Amino acid sequence: MTNSKYKLTKEDFNQINKRSLFTFQWGWNYERMQATSYLYMILPQLRKMYGDGTPELQEMMRTHTQFFNTSNFFHTIIAGIDLALEENEGVASKDAVTGIKTGLMGPFAAIGDAVFAATIPAILGGLAAGMALEGSPIGVLIWVAVAAFGINLFRWKQLEFAYKEGVNLVTTMQDRLSALTDAATVLGTFMVGALVATMINFKFTFVHNFGTVPFDLQATLDRIFPRLLPALFTGFIFWLLGKKGMNSTKAIFLVILIALGVSAFSFYFKVPILGV
Repeated sequence: MTNSKYKLTKEDFNQINKRSLFTFQWGWNYERMQATSYLYMILPQLRKMYGDGTPELQEMMRTHTQFFNTSNFFHTIIAGIDLALEENEGVASKDAVTGIKTGLMGPFAAIGDAVFAATIPAILGGLAAGMALEGSPIGVLIWVAVAAFGINLFRWKQLEFAYKEGVNLVTTMQDRLSALTDAATVLGTFMVGALVATMINFKFTFVHNFGTVPFDLQATLDRIFPRLLPALFTGFIFWLLGKKGMNSTKAIFLVILIALGVSAFSFYFKVPILGV
C-alpha cells in the first residue's frame, strides 16, 4: 500500500486534539514513555487510512509503539507531519515517520518545557501573585486567559497547521522532505549522544596512592576519553536489547541489580568502584 484513499477532515483533527488534551498522559510508562498515548491519539485515523485489522495497520501500529517522549505542548506538531506523510505515502513512509519523530521529539521537549512549562507560568504566576497582594483579581484572569486558554488554543491550532505543511513537504517539496528527514535523523543521533554524556552520571571512584603518587582512575580516563564509562555502559545496554527475550523493562531491572551489586561490593570490601 503506497497511498491512502482517505483524507483527514476537520472532524479528525478535532478528535485528535481532544485525545491530545485529555488523554495523552494516560498511557505513559517508563519503558516507552508516551508511545502508547501517541498511538491512541491517532489510532482512529490510522484505521481509516489503512483499514481495520489490515497488515499495513498492524505494521504502523508497531512503528508508533516505539519509544517516544516530547513536550505535551508540541507533540501534535509531530503528529501533523506524521499523518501527512502516512496519508500520502502509506507504509512506505515508515522510515521517514520514525526519523521525524526521533529527530524532533528532543528539541521540542526542550523548547516546550522551557517556554510553556517554566517561563510563561513563572512570569504569569509572579504577575498574578503581585496583583493579588494588591487586592486585584486581574492577575488571575490573565493567568486563566493566557496560561490555560491561550496555551491550549495554541496546542489545538498547531495540529492542522503542521498537517498542511506536511502535505506540502510530501507533494511539492520532496527534496526538502528528504533533507528534513536526514536532518531530523542526524539531530536525533546528536540528542541521544548528548543525553548519554549528560544524564548518565556514574563514574569510577577508585583512588589509590602509589607511594607518594596519587592515582585517580576516573581523572585519568577523562584525560584520554571523557565520559567513556557512560558510553560503554550505554553500548552494553544497546547490545543487550538486541538479545532474544530482552526488553527495556528487563534492562532497567538489570541496571538496578548491577548498581546494588557494585554498591554492596564497595560496602563489604571497602573498595569503592563506582559512584554518581
